[in-house]
Amino acid sequence: MSELPIIQRTHDLIKWYVPILNKLPRDHKFMLGDRIVSALYDLLEGLVRARYSRDKLDLLQSLNAQLSVLRHQTRLLLDFELISSKRFQFANQHLDAIGSELGGWIKRQQTFRPVEAA
Repeated sequence: MSELPIIQRTHDLIKWYVPILNKLPRDHKFMLGDRIVSALYDLLEGLVRARYSRDKLDLLQSLNAQLSVLRHQTRLLLDFELISSKRFQFANQHLDAIGSELGGWIKRQQTFRPVEAA
């Protein structure tokens, strides 16, 4: 089965990111690391669900907010000097690419859903 590029990109990010997060110092692994891992898995699950959902827009907008949290959490790793700037840039590029694809998906869904009059 062929996956949507955004799903495959998220899958690839998880494969790269989780081993790094699992090696964080204990103080950070069980708070920030576990939160990022859970958020990544939730993002992947949400994207797969959205693919098969009839009404995608609300779910996609929620996923967009989750992605924003992931960006901030990733930045915290850099701020706490828990990852190198090179790894931060790699993760950030992938998160930005996922965000761009997600934003495009949201815009396409907004054209299919008429705006309700106030």
